Amino acid sequence: MVARYFVSPHGGRRAYPDITSALAAAARRGRAALVEIAPGRYEEALTVQGEVRLAALGDPGSVVVSRPRGAVLDAFGSVRVHGLVLIGRDADVVGCHAGTLTLERSDIRAYNGVSVHARPNTSVTLRDSVILHGRALFSGANGLVERCRFTDATDNAVAVIEGAQVSVRDSWIGGSMIHGVRVSGARAQVIGCELTGTGKAAVMADSQAELTVTDCVINAVHTEAIMFIEQSRGSVDGTRVTDAQHGIAVASGADPVVRDCVFTECRDTGINVQTSGRGRFEDCEILAAGNVAVFSTNGGAPEVHGCRISGGNVGIAVIDAARGRFTRVEIGDLTSVALRVHDEARAVFEKVRVDRCPSGLETRGNGGTTADVTDAGFRDFGMSAVEVLGQSRVTLKDVVAERGPLGFGVGEDAQLFVYDCEVKTVSAGGVIGFGKSRLVAKNLIVTDSEAFGLYGTNSARLDVVNSEFVDCAAGGAHFDGTCGGRLVDCSVTGPQGVAVQHNGRVGLVSLRTSLPVIKQIAQPTESPTTIVNNYEGPVFTAPVHGAQLAWNNNNVIQRQNNEDGSST
Repeated sequence: MVARYFVSPHGGRRAYPDITSALAAAARRGRAALVEIAPGRYEEALTVQGEVRLAALGDPGSVVVSRPRGAVLDAFGSVRVHGLVLIGRDADVVGCHAGTLTLERSDIRAYNGVSVHARPNTSVTLRDSVILHGRALFSGANGLVERCRFTDATDNAVAVIEGAQVSVRDSWIGGSMIHGVRVSGARAQVIGCELTGTGKAAVMADSQAELTVTDCVINAVHTEAIMFIEQSRGSVDGTRVTDAQHGIAVASGADPVVRDCVFTECRDTGINVQTSGRGRFEDCEILAAGNVAVFSTNGGAPEVHGCRISGGNVGIAVIDAARGRFTRVEIGDLTSVALRVHDEARAVFEKVRVDRCPSGLETRGNGGTTADVTDAGFRDFGMSAVEVLGQSRVTLKDVVAERGPLGFGVGEDAQLFVYDCEVKTVSAGGVIGFGKSRLVAKNLIVTDSEAFGLYGTNSARLDVVNSEFVDCAAGGAHFDGTCGGRLVDCSVTGPQGVAVQHNGRVGLVSLRTSLPVIKQIAQPTESPTTIVNNYEGPVFTAPVHGAQLAWNNNNVIQRQNNEDGSST
């Protein structure tokens, strides 16, 4: 049997003048209690013990419990609060010290303090409530937050720490100075929530936390929408991010699984993995990223599968000793390169499709910079499908480059290995090697080039086997400078032009063609006469003959031979 108590500041039959006196009466009886509170403003500090329900009578917001300083409600036992407005300053406005606490349809306003503090080994539920300025802090506690609204927290809106386990569902979080939800060394679920306007990452997992984010919407945040760091784990599913600095960031050993998410108009990067961060990203979309759609740097190592990148600047960039594996990725309509691998980075690309980008793949760096591309297509590119520079190394297998200026290019000291690849309908050439680069190609087909099929210059080395050059307007292969190499078991076909024009440094073995082969060796040019101008000597104003001159010496010996044979 529940004992009922009525509180009214105006008095009345069997009414208590304040909440504190009603709670004292309930505590003396030691039974479950329902305390019904009439509209009014109560300046009290409530300590609630046992099984007690506090319920406001009247319209929402009509019962206000406040203090100018300090806590407003401390709960010990099984406590339920319905429809109250609780206002405090410089303290934990509501604290659950033992047992369970449920706040429903309530407003909690904390000025320079914590709105709700769930202490270790307690359980707190927030439902259909509004939390203004302060944060909900779950420290070693269990918690459930449903259909709540967190506005303008001066810290984190929801903090889950020290082994707490909390579920945040169908809530709105906006304007937090730091994070919307921070999970540190704890476990949390964030499901069906909207987060906006946070000063730092909207959702943060750190200190080996476990975080699950599902079906959320995050927009207009100042830094990251979602961030996993410090070996945190978890998953992100079906979440939409718009207008963040970074859509999702993973660092310092964190390793989440991200599926079916959309990152739109992120100001810098859509997916950002760094400092030994990992992560698996499946079936995501990155649209109109301001800088790089997928960025792996400084030791990052993501795996990206089945993703789509459209619009923006750079598609995928792997730099600064990072790694990455990218499978079934579609990239289109960028303003810069689709795939970039620089500076000791290593990347593997499989089943990648690139359309309507200025460049397909770009690599640059020392010999530790590598890219392996298998079963890929580059179409309608503005400059080149593949560009390999520095000392980097690239391997292409089953790659098609179609409709653009240049198919594959390797230069400087780089190396390019091409197997079972095809270049079609290019205007500036099929494959080029220049500088001191090395090209190894087997089963290469170049078709319908408006210029050359294969071109080597400078000191490049080209080794091409079992390859075909079809309908190349300027010739099948052209070698000049000191470029060397081999053409073995290759064919050049077409209605006109030259099969091979070479410099005598190329071995032609079993060449199949009906077109002419031209050997053109450049003649060495004479070295120009060296003229040395010395501006420190004497100045003569008339012709001088038979003179010996010396300057800039400490000691000079001059000898003259006379006509009689003597010398002076």
